[in-house]
Amino acid sequence: MNINKHDSETEMEMNMTPMIDVVFLLIIFFMIITDLSQQELEELELPQATVAVEDKPDPEANRPILNILQDGTVIVKREVIYDPELDDYTLIQEYLAKKAAQMEKETLDNGLVVPSEALLIRADENSPFKMIQKVMALCGLKGIQIWKVELAASIPEDAKPPQP
Repeated sequence: MNINKHDSETEMEMNMTPMIDVVFLLIIFFMIITDLSQQELEELELPQATVAVEDKPDPEANRPILNILQDGTVIVKREVIYDPELDDYTLIQEYLAKKAAQMEKETLDNGLVVPSEALLIRADENSPFKMIQKVMALCGLKGIQIWKVELAASIPEDAKPPQP
């Protein structure tokens, strides 16, 4: 009884279709993930800074980002939370309170417990400053108390350090 029968003329073919399908699915997955990482950022013409540090956020951080458009509209993750025509700040206040509750806390010297992470305000260079001022005022309300605020700016091309 010969258990190991092998026909040398029989060739094995490998079906590459499933592997190609998986590669295409991975490509699509990474394209979608790349797009979602920029979801919080609106297309704005940021003011230029003479002295600035490149923003390298911690991906684990729970940093809220507010985008203020030229007309004063405030957008978070492609959703309008303030419309200047309605002049109602409750959605901004609710968003900031929710984000402040999710942030890690730290205790200041005076015993006050506040969020330890910063709020990033990205305002168009032609946005009315009163909108930035109002957002900063809302950050000081009880229940929010976000005391670290970062303002986004662009660095002029001639001021950027050369990339290695």
